[in-house]
Amino acid sequence: MLWSARALSARLRKAQSPAVTPDVVARQLKGTGVTSPARPAVPATPTRQQPATGRRTTSPTALAVDLGSCTIGVWAARRGTVSGPCGDASAPVGSLVRRGRVVDIDGCVTLLPQLARQYPEPVPPGGVVVACRPVLATDADQDVTRRVLDAVFAPTRLLFIDTVRAAAIGSGAHAGTLLVVDVGAELTEVALLQDGRVIAARRTEIGTRDVKRGATVDLISDNVLRHVDDLRAGSDASDLRTAGARGVLLVGDGALYPGLAPAISGMLRVRVHRAAAPRTAALHGAGLAAMSLLRHPAVA
Repeated sequence: MLWSARALSARLRKAQSPAVTPDVVARQLKGTGVTSPARPAVPATPTRQQPATGRRTTSPTALAVDLGSCTIGVWAARRGTVSGPCGDASAPVGSLVRRGRVVDIDGCVTLLPQLARQYPEPVPPGGVVVACRPVLATDADQDVTRRVLDAVFAPTRLLFIDTVRAAAIGSGAHAGTLLVVDVGAELTEVALLQDGRVIAARRTEIGTRDVKRGATVDLISDNVLRHVDDLRAGSDASDLRTAGARGVLLVGDGALYPGLAPAISGMLRVRVHRAAAPRTAALHGAGLAAMSLLRHPAVA
């Protein structure tokens, strides 16, 4: 059974506690899952440039960045969202980011300032940046992303949040037990969340871009089913049943891909709720996290 955005919003409001605000997000981020890895003692290439985002000001800015395999997005407080393609969509696996991993550091360092310059008001360096990361990302993956964001935004604090978690926050579904399926351009992530904390997750390197190369919608939904079966066989089976009764939150490009939501619903035999803005839910949630960290720096 598929739910409209209006029906989903009403149903989730019944299941969640307070509205999603930076203060609520701050309480949920405290001590859970948002990490701020130490920067390397010797700066890695590329050498940090004077940020191309505008003149320096005294007021720090909350920023969120989502380096997707198809689109790179930037959210800035009081400025909104800007985004752009991260490479040639006709290429076999993209150009700047492949399967959720940055493969062209210089290209990302070039593209991000171009996006930030679209804002009428410059983005000063020295703010708080929250970056989305795929579930089960490695330390090496995070290090590369950190090098990019450090070079472009020169943040005073750079933190990472799982994309599925950010999407739940951005969709207003942060409370309770929740099963999130994020089908992106080149990754499919399945995660079980408890009050905003990822307690179990799986991922596969397949997405909507692969359908254009010969994969099928059924193949993606089969992978989702396999991941859910894996979670069901683990120690979180009870929480998974609770989440299943609530339904699945579907985010990412796949939420808008024809036939995918019904296929997942049929495979899992549960309701599928499409996020109201599935392509930007994670970026919006990361932005809320950045605002909360700017207001409450002790949460991480």
